[in-house]
Amino acid sequence: MKVGIVGAGMVGSSAGYALAVMGLASSVVLVDRDYDLAVAQAEDIAHAVPFLSSTHVEAADYDGLAGAGVVIIAAGVSQKPGETRLALLERNAAVFRDVVGKVLQVAPDAILLIASNPVDIMTQITQRISGLPSSRVIGSGTILDTARFRNLLGRHLGVSPQSVHAYVLGEHGDSEVLAWSNAKVGSLSLTEVAAQLGSAITQDVRETIDDGVRNAAYKIIKGKGATYYGIGAGLARIVKAIAHDQQDVLTVSSVTPDVTGVKDVALSIPRVIGANGIVADLMPDINASERDGLHQSATILKESVETISL
Repeated sequence: MKVGIVGAGMVGSSAGYALAVMGLASSVVLVDRDYDLAVAQAEDIAHAVPFLSSTHVEAADYDGLAGAGVVIIAAGVSQKPGETRLALLERNAAVFRDVVGKVLQVAPDAILLIASNPVDIMTQITQRISGLPSSRVIGSGTILDTARFRNLLGRHLGVSPQSVHAYVLGEHGDSEVLAWSNAKVGSLSLTEVAAQLGSAITQDVRETIDDGVRNAAYKIIKGKGATYYGIGAGLARIVKAIAHDQQDVLTVSSVTPDVTGVKDVALSIPRVIGANGIVADLMPDINASERDGLHQSATILKESVETISL
């Protein structure tokens, strides 16, 4: 499968690197308004390929996206000093209107994978702009937050994070909800495993892990300016599910008809991902407090997106 990436900055290039070295795409095409940047990133990634895969990596203009099965959109503008969040969103909406139009002109059958923040709102904007069914407009959502949750739980318990089944729901942002009530390790509940391993999940542990998940990006940005490796790998993981029609369950963002009574809002819940994009939504069984949190998250996102004029 050919995968296009619009936006060759740190997130886009990290996704391209992950796709190439894992051999998940037959070709990766980087597109950026700064063509020299796209060329530099493509060349650097291509030089890693002979060690690990046979993926073809190149820079191109939008015509180079023809035939792509998935196009990752990691483009956007940065916030100016003193600029309001709404003003930033409207400028990014204008950028996306241009980008999405150009992508669909040459790759009308592509699944659009949105990485730009605020990702839930940009996913909903993209679905509106494109007119595509929501199954083909997928935001990276809380896939990274979920990975952080599983990683921290695995560290505490002393088990592989790949054996931890726990999800972060709602917004990729401050209102996200860690679903503690249905977290499992293997086939056992989190409480059962913690007791057997002598690693109790106390309130202090919960608060520490919650802080580690919710504020991870702020800590990373403080130390090195941006986050990109984690989300790059997360985007590659979504592409893998599509490219190999794996029917995997991943927490990605998409416009959802109803979430706790909030209509038509993009946020993350577990979803089945295959060759055609989102195959099914899986509403998790969570406790009342978590459901209230998910309702609040959905409400915040719905109110935010309704303020943007397209």
